[in-house]
Amino acid sequence: MKIADILAPDAVLHDVKAKSKKQLLDALATLAAKKTGLDAVAVLDALIERERLGTTGIGFGVALPHTRLPKLKKIFCGFATSEPVDFDAVDNKPVDLAFVLLVPEEAGADHLKALARISRLLRNEDTVSALRKAGSAKELYQLVIENDTDE
Repeated sequence: MKIADILAPDAVLHDVKAKSKKQLLDALATLAAKKTGLDAVAVLDALIERERLGTTGIGFGVALPHTRLPKLKKIFCGFATSEPVDFDAVDNKPVDLAFVLLVPEEAGADHLKALARISRLLRNEDTVSALRKAGSAKELYQLVIENDTDE
């Protein structure tokens, strides 16, 4: 599975004006709702519930909020850059890059494969730096797709 298989060009947001973790999650939930047909409040509630289990702020300014949703038909991935917000990340640093991953309840191993793929992309410091410098959603998408390698 490549990130291009689950991330559409119009599922990328550039420079979200979030002031808090909840506002960033809300922007991602709204994006996901538009793309999947699900209710934005239900998506947001599921993401917040997942955050109660433990933060998805994985460090270095990156968050990977994810959850399973019963009415979802296929995996959805969205990506956003924002102003740095407190996300209760494991390293206590603010988050400015966030991928959201929603998976059907029966997704099984595909959920873990998608998380691993995105995590691999975000471990590359050059890629993360380029994402932070990108000037548009189109540029963000291109950077993600070009840097999603098997290395």
